[in-house]
Amino acid sequence: MNIRKAKIEDLSRIAEIYIFNNRVNYFPIFKDEEFSFGELQVVSLIDHYFKNDEVIKNIYVFDNGLIKGFIQIDGTEICKLYVDTFFQSQGIGNELIEYAIKELHANYLWALEKNKRAISFYQKHGFQLTGERKFEEGTTEYLVKLERNKA
Repeated sequence: MNIRKAKIEDLSRIAEIYIFNNRVNYFPIFKDEEFSFGELQVVSLIDHYFKNDEVIKNIYVFDNGLIKGFIQIDGTEICKLYVDTFFQSQGIGNELIEYAIKELHANYLWALEKNKRAISFYQKHGFQLTGERKFEEGTTEYLVKLERNKA
């Protein structure tokens, strides 16, 4: 098993994976240069988000000698699941989500409605769209809720 709880020394790699994925996947949707290339920086992300004790204790990394992805869970909600773009399509996301389902009992999440690739990925793992939508905070874009059947 290549999945383990994150440690403080993992935070720069986790932030790097998060930022690059955010720029690749969300900048084309939001087109917010100031946020994507100004505010979204490794050091500030670590200091203001990932170093929070409640956040770090809920992050698990895929580590086979190099951290290639991570998942963040809050209760049974998947908050974040990112795989370094250079290592995508190698089964890492599959391992992370299956771990979250089996070991952490994850059963729901919110995904950006326009992120069809992510929604498709979650649906392949038994998550279904519920019809619930809400605005992504501070934007005009919708998030959609997906839940996993308990069966």
